[in-house]
Amino acid sequence: MVFHSEYADVPLVDQPIHEAVLARSTAEHGDRTALIDAVDGTSLSYAQLDAFTRRLAAGLADAGVRKGDVLALHSPNSLAYPAVFYAASMAGAAVTPVHPLCTADEFARQLQDSGARWIVTVAGLLDTARTAAERTGGVSEIFVCDEAEGHRSVRDLRQSTAPEPHVVVDPAEDVAALPYSSGTTALPKGVMLTHRNIATNLAQLQPLVPSGPGDRVLAVLPFFHIYGLTALMNAPLRAGATVIVLPRFELEQFLAAVEKHHVNALYVAPPIVLALAKHPAVDAYDLSSVEYLVSAAAPLDAELSGLCARRLGLPTVMQAYGMTELSPGTHVVPRAAHDAPLGTVGKLLPGTEMRIVALDGTDGGMGTGAGTGVRADLGAGEEGEIWIRGPQVMKGYLGLTGETDALIDADGWLHTGDIGWVDADGWLYVVDRVKELIKYKGYQVAPADLEAVLLSHPGIADAAVIGVADGDGNEVPKAFVVPRRDVAVTADEVLAYVAGRVAAYKKVRQVEFVGVVPRAASGKILRRQLREKDEKGRRT
Repeated sequence: MVFHSEYADVPLVDQPIHEAVLARSTAEHGDRTALIDAVDGTSLSYAQLDAFTRRLAAGLADAGVRKGDVLALHSPNSLAYPAVFYAASMAGAAVTPVHPLCTADEFARQLQDSGARWIVTVAGLLDTARTAAERTGGVSEIFVCDEAEGHRSVRDLRQSTAPEPHVVVDPAEDVAALPYSSGTTALPKGVMLTHRNIATNLAQLQPLVPSGPGDRVLAVLPFFHIYGLTALMNAPLRAGATVIVLPRFELEQFLAAVEKHHVNALYVAPPIVLALAKHPAVDAYDLSSVEYLVSAAAPLDAELSGLCARRLGLPTVMQAYGMTELSPGTHVVPRAAHDAPLGTVGKLLPGTEMRIVALDGTDGGMGTGAGTGVRADLGAGEEGEIWIRGPQVMKGYLGLTGETDALIDADGWLHTGDIGWVDADGWLYVVDRVKELIKYKGYQVAPADLEAVLLSHPGIADAAVIGVADGDGNEVPKAFVVPRRDVAVTADEVLAYVAGRVAAYKKVRQVEFVGVVPRAASGKILRRQLREKDEKGRRT
C-alpha cells in the first residue's frame, strides 16, 4: 500500500533558493536580527544580510562566476556562510559544500568530480584548499571569508560597484546545491538538488515544525551538512527567525549560548542529546528557554531520548528522518505533538508518499536498489524497506546515470535502503539500514573509503569496516584486518596509518585481527557476519 501524508499538500516552490529564503523575510522583517555570531557578538539584520548577499553576488559575477559554474564552499559556520551560499545562487552557480575537516586529497576529489571552478574558504583552512586546487588544476580563484594575504576576501567582493546579476533560473532543472553523499561500495557521489527540491522541502517542513520571527535557533551543526543547511540556515531564515551561529560544538560554549541568547529551538544530533541527558555541566546553565529539540542525522535511542526530555523539561525529543538525496526531509515529529511515541522519527511531510516494501531476500534478506524486481508492498506494523516519492527527491547523482537508476525507479520511487515500519497512526520507526553507511556524530563515513586506505598498507592483506557502538553511544568505524603473513603489524599502527590519511571524523576507532574477511561468491563483504562476530565478542 501507499502511505500518504495526513497534511494538506503544499504548492511547489518554483523560485531560486535565494529568493525562496530571503525575499519575504527581508521584506517583512528587514529590521529584525537574522544572524548573531555567538563567539564575538556581531550580528546582521535581514536587510543587512540581503544587501551583503546582493553586493557579494555582484562581486562574484564581476570575478567571472557564471550560470552553470560550481562554487566550493569550504568553511565552518559563520555569518558569511549564508551570504556566500545565496550570492553564489544569485550569480547562477551551484554550491558544493565541503567538510571543513577534509584532507587535501578528499577535497581534490570533490573539486574534480564536481567541476568546481571557484573556492570560498577561510584563512585557517587555506593550505588544504590551495593544495586541493593545485592537484586538480581547474580552480580559477580561491576567495576567503576573512582575510589572507594574496587572496581576495568576501569583504572585498562586497565592495564591488559592478551591477547586480540577474540570472534566469529554471528551479525544476537548475542545481542549487551539490552536497556529496558517501556510498558504501564506491566513492562519494554528488547529489544534484535543484532549487525546487530544496525550496519545496522547506515549505513541506513548515506545517509540522512551524517557525517564525519569535524563534531563536542555535546553529551548532555544520551548515555544510544538508541537515544543518536546511534546519539551521534555510528554514529559520525563510521564516524570519534569529539564528545564533557557532563554528563548532563545545558543550560549555553551546550551553552558554542557549542561556545568553534565550534559544528556544535546538536541532542536534544524538551525541549532543547524550551530553544534554548525562553531562553534569548542563545543571550549571539556565536552559528554560528551550521549547523544542529535534534530533536527526543518526538513530537515537528511545531511552536516551526520554532521559534528555525529562532533564530539559520537554514533552519529548522530536526526531526527523531523511537523507541527502531527499533534500533532505521526509518525516518529522510535529512540534505540536506532545504525545508522540518514543522512538518514532515522525509523520510524513505534505506532498510525500511512502511505501514499505518487502525485502527481496538477496544478500541474506538485505537487498536494496531500484533494479531488484517486483517486491510486495507491506502494511502497518510490517517491517520492510522504506521507499519515498515526492518533490524533494533529488534530480540525480552527478554524472552517474547508472547509480541514479539503481536508486530511483521508473515510477519515481527512491529506494532508501533503510528498514522501517509504520504503526496504525502513521508514525514511522526506522530500525536498521540496508546501506552500510556509518554515521559518526552525524557525519557520513563510507566503509569502502576506509577499506581502500587499509588495503594500501603494505602489512594488510584484506580488510573490512563496519559501524559499532562505542562506550558513549556513538557509531564508530571498526576495522577487521587480515595481516600479511610476512609483515608484523599492530593495532596501534593500523589506527595511526588510517588517521594520517583521512579526515578526523573518519578515523578507524577499533581494530580486530581476523584470519579471513567473509565474502559472498560475488566478492561482496558479508558485513552481517562481522556484526555478529563483534556482538559475540562483546558478550564474552
